[in-house]
Amino acid sequence: MNLRPGEVWLADLGLAAKYRPVVIVSRHDPDPPRALAIYVPITSQDRGSAYEVRLPKSRFLQAGSVANVQGLGSLPTARLDRRIGVLRGETMAEIRRAILWALELDPPASTP
Repeated sequence: MNLRPGEVWLADLGLAAKYRPVVIVSRHDPDPPRALAIYVPITSQDRGSAYEVRLPKSRFLQAGSVANVQGLGSLPTARLDRRIGVLRGETMAEIRRAILWALELDPPASTP
């Protein structure tokens, strides 16, 4: 499976036998050593937290959806059911910033 950051998939997270939307945040790797994907879950439960990034309404997400970076995790790619869309640009930049903040990591130094 050739995953790319920003892809939104329905995934079996083992919660109430339902597939849940997740956004892939792992780097694109055409030859990964393991069949795992790093993801952030998407939820409609907006708590107004700094751990959440509001997502634009789209044909594949309902209004009020957020990416909950506090739920950052990995799962076997076999548990990804189907790709339903892609998040791009500033939305992915916001998710990356929220992950850096949540993990207390310094952002990468800018290159000249």
